[in-house]
Amino acid sequence: MSKRDYYEVLGVAKTASKDEIKKAYRKLSKQYHPDINKAPDAADKFKEIKEAYEVLSDDQKKAHYDQFGHTDPNQGFGGAGDFGGFGGFEDIFSTFFGGGGGGRRRDPNAPRQGADLQYTMTLKFEEAVFGKETEIEIPREENCDNCDGSGAKPGTKTETCSHCHGSGQLNVEQNTPFGRIVNRRVCNHCNGTGKYIPNKCSTCGGSGKVKKRRKISVKIPAGIDDGQQLRVSGQGEPGINGGPSGDLYVVFRVREHEFFEREGDDIYCEMPVTFAQAALGDEIEVPTLHGKVKLKVPAGTQTGTRFRLKGKGVPNVRGYGQGDQHIVILVVTPTNISEKQKQLLREFADISGQVVPNEQEESFFSKVKRAFKGD
Repeated sequence: MSKRDYYEVLGVAKTASKDEIKKAYRKLSKQYHPDINKAPDAADKFKEIKEAYEVLSDDQKKAHYDQFGHTDPNQGFGGAGDFGGFGGFEDIFSTFFGGGGGGRRRDPNAPRQGADLQYTMTLKFEEAVFGKETEIEIPREENCDNCDGSGAKPGTKTETCSHCHGSGQLNVEQNTPFGRIVNRRVCNHCNGTGKYIPNKCSTCGGSGKVKKRRKISVKIPAGIDDGQQLRVSGQGEPGINGGPSGDLYVVFRVREHEFFEREGDDIYCEMPVTFAQAALGDEIEVPTLHGKVKLKVPAGTQTGTRFRLKGKGVPNVRGYGQGDQHIVILVVTPTNISEKQKQLLREFADISGQVVPNEQEESFFSKVKRAFKGD
């Protein structure tokens, strides 16, 4: 089975920086680590991700891969000969210009897995916390029903390409100063398929594929977070030559909540209380994602004090317990108070030994303003 492109494995562009490659690797390695992901193919995907990162994170290996891909340019150079261990100039040219060189040709008629698809889904804050089952509709290529994916008109058959004889490749001979060499290229008559369709299907035009919109049921696990993705096996593009279908990757975007904030599996929120509640203590009602709960605020609580409600956070998406909710107390200073309230506050300040300027006295801010003017 041919290897996937390393950039495709990590989901990054060929122009990606080292930091982008590292970030993509960390995210995927966590997602598919066998100790966390119990899917049957998780170990293989984790191994593939690790292999891709080992190459793309190393400057020398990356440069080699960008030039030659998965092909080893030293393959097929054989034992010692007249050219320092190479089998000869013909072997060198055939290796670098697509010749045999000891490498195996890929059978154009061999089964191949279909392409993966990606779908972005936006969730409400609560939907991400508790999960849900939903149905999505995606556009994808499917085998043509009229020709069963063959591309040939019903009642007719495909034929072997007479130019490449079914190999999908043509050998082009060239004369060079070093001798006659053979350069292997994709057959331009059958586009590398090795087949020729005399009578094309009128529905798909000979491609064997048609675009359709397919409804798919998706079960979103509780605790999914923004940026995470879910793999729906076998719901990608159909396979080629009878190969398995690709997978569908659903990427989640979670909307912000007007009151709650999420960090990992924990929930944070700010709870306003009055000066009297903070000073004297009180039992207040606090909203959580799981319903309202009572919270005891001790006397003398300062603004910024944090309380923890154990188990009132987000369920871990991997099933490892549940987060907590953290309440941050904000002591609210009243802005519009009555004359009686002002008098009581002055009495409180006087008892506490605090100096409160009389309203008739010049305010401190007025003094500061005048000082800047040089009065």
